[in-house]
Amino acid sequence: MSLFKKLFSKEKKETLDKGLEKTKTTFFNKLSKAVAGKSKVDDEVLDNLEEVLVSSDVGVDTTLKIIDRIEARVAKDKYLGTDELNKILRKEIAALLAMTNVGNATEFHIPSDKKPYVIMVVGVNGVGKTTTIGKLANQFTKQGKKVLLGAADTFRAAAIDQLQVWADRVNIPMVRQDMGSDPASVAFDTMQSAVKQDADVVIIDTAGRLHNKVNLMNELTKIKKVMQKVIGDAPHEILLVLDGSTGQNAFEQAKAFTKATEVNALAVTKLDGTAKGGVVIGISDQFQIPVKYIGVGEGIDDLQVFNKIEFVDSFFK
Repeated sequence: MSLFKKLFSKEKKETLDKGLEKTKTTFFNKLSKAVAGKSKVDDEVLDNLEEVLVSSDVGVDTTLKIIDRIEARVAKDKYLGTDELNKILRKEIAALLAMTNVGNATEFHIPSDKKPYVIMVVGVNGVGKTTTIGKLANQFTKQGKKVLLGAADTFRAAAIDQLQVWADRVNIPMVRQDMGSDPASVAFDTMQSAVKQDADVVIIDTAGRLHNKVNLMNELTKIKKVMQKVIGDAPHEILLVLDGSTGQNAFEQAKAFTKATEVNALAVTKLDGTAKGGVVIGISDQFQIPVKYIGVGEGIDDLQVFNKIEFVDSFFK
């Protein structure tokens, strides 16, 4: 029995396997073509493998790290058969992820010494930000936590209404104001309500605009300062939600938001509908920010805690 099977339920494993199916099938089809007619790993195979990894949205820098590792292995072993490449790739990607401070958790968790634990969620419109908030709220509620939502994306009426749908679905309270209200005002009201209601977890939605990074930075900074008037060390977590199906665009969004604010956690969504799941490997490696959650389906329970053992196991199964 693998380590992961001791940690994760059969149902969760099957959901992840299914969610990564498109990525896995596309990747290994490309890999088969890359080694066709070859019996040993040589320079041509490595060049082809590099192309496969880059086209699978692993990212150039991370791809070069993987290729360097395999080149070192070839130099050491003198002869490496192409039939062994799958096993070697799995081992080297697992080793690469092991060097990053990501993907060690097995369950949804918040620190017990922070109450309320405040999560500010950032990301561009359309990445699954509201859905991720709803699914997170559901997980914490199932643990018996008292959760409060704050609708600080006040620039779109749809954003407020969508979050309200999730609040109603999970049966938790939400602080909201009218469209066009000051987002910082909503955040302040949410913090006050959280203290008053003795909430365990507060999740604040924010506007997903990237067209002007200076305005974005100023707005997020203002929201944080207003939060801290009520809870001195809030927010405890700034969670950036990225759409895995956008591949390299997800890298660009991560770069922009990590410059605009102090992101300390990532969620990568929509992995079930794409062949670009390799982006999780590259993002984990390049940003050194924990990928805490991955979205592998549309169901309310299909947001999973990211665990690198589980991910690599499913990817290479």
